Amino acid sequence: PYYVDMNQNLFLQAALHSSDQNLTVFVDTCVASPNSSDFRTLVYELTKSGCASDSTYALFPSPRSDVARFGFNAFSFAKRFPAVFLRCELAVCRYHDFSSRCYQGCVSRFKRNADS
Repeated sequence: PYYVDMNQNLFLQAALHSSDQNLTVFVDTCVASPNSSDFRTLVYELTKSGCASDSTYALFPSPRSDVARFGFNAFSFAKRFPAVFLRCELAVCRYHDFSSRCYQGCVSRFKRNADS
């Protein structure tokens, strides 16, 4: 476990360990839960489809393409839950494959007016 105070900046890094140096990594979706084995019942979205859902979530520059850095302010699920667990989905793509998921960034679905 990693202990932080409420609203403290929390910085994370995901690194791809591969002998193929032609790969890049992208943080697609991250959700938090008070239960390490249930990420469906009570969850909080930090980012979804590469789009920040939490106003404190941010991506940070990385020294290498096979490392993704991001952060957010620490929070809790009310006082009855002593811990917060994270589950993040990452995409691994070929470096400089601009048609891949890694280079699309935030992919939001736009709602259209029924009249259009």
